Amino acid sequence: MASPHRSVPVRPSEITPEHVYRSRREFLRRMGIVGAGAVLAACATPGLGATNPADQAASSTAVLPTAPPVSPTQLPAPTPANLTDELGDPATPYATVTNYVNFYEFTTAKEGVAALTGDFKTNPWQVEVSGLVHRPRTFGLEDLEKLFPPVERIYRMRCVEAWSTVIPWLGFPLSQLLKAVEPTGAATHVRFETVYRPDEMPGQRAAGYPWPYQEGLRLDEAMHDLTILATGLYGAPLPAQNGAPVRLVVPWKYGFKSIKSIVKIELVDYQPATLWSTLAPHEYGFYANVNPDVSHPRWSQANERRLGESGRRPTLMFNGYADEVAALYAGMDLRANY
Repeated sequence: MASPHRSVPVRPSEITPEHVYRSRREFLRRMGIVGAGAVLAACATPGLGATNPADQAASSTAVLPTAPPVSPTQLPAPTPANLTDELGDPATPYATVTNYVNFYEFTTAKEGVAALTGDFKTNPWQVEVSGLVHRPRTFGLEDLEKLFPPVERIYRMRCVEAWSTVIPWLGFPLSQLLKAVEPTGAATHVRFETVYRPDEMPGQRAAGYPWPYQEGLRLDEAMHDLTILATGLYGAPLPAQNGAPVRLVVPWKYGFKSIKSIVKIELVDYQPATLWSTLAPHEYGFYANVNPDVSHPRWSQANERRLGESGRRPTLMFNGYADEVAALYAGMDLRANY
């Protein structure tokens, strides 16, 4: 059994083939779950012991809508009950993953985000890839599915607020898309941008946030095999509240780095500005690597609460993926480059 203090490489045997994920998707259709994300109810998870990222940084100027209270909806498990990550931790239930999320473009409240997504249109959708590339291109969703068939990756997600989940994502390595547009030798970083539609995303009407949401990675981080663009979870398309129709997933970084509802990807030769490091640079650095030894200014990062568990567990360096990604930061001061 793997040690809980080291990461285990993602082996091909742990990646669900396309035909298996499609059979799960068909199962969801039969159960009436596909497309239900927009009407899923809240799942209260009190007592996390951490404050939302913007509670102090922007609450004085931003007033975001509050999701209306709704009654929980009980859903059958869409995948086998014994689904686990490579450390043996069980996947977080589908209802929890889709009902307890941060998506400030809709609301700062975690429960009930789905209730505010009814006007959000995710089809048709395009992702523009440009900048320092030889072959700039705009991809439709159908292009992404055809060119980059999705596989399943079961990853831990650690929120900067000290709660965590285990999620079976559907998606493909970001490196595949970047190779398709052929970055030039001058490219050093990748910049991402979320769609800006304040008429559909009520949170974007709030003052105090530098909308649209922007994020960035170094090019070597973006090219790492663990970094994926996700288009689904639990065998089904992404629900709106989880970042539909395409989002970034970087499992060794805090969750706010995994930007949702992406419309622009740009290759650049500088470290791009990001929303949280712009809003509160003393609290949210560019790298945002999970590090139990570096506390947030307002709380410890030494442990976390896994949603669905009553106690707390130690946080692993790089969220348990150190064997795969530590070499990316060799020689760097991880306290200065937080």
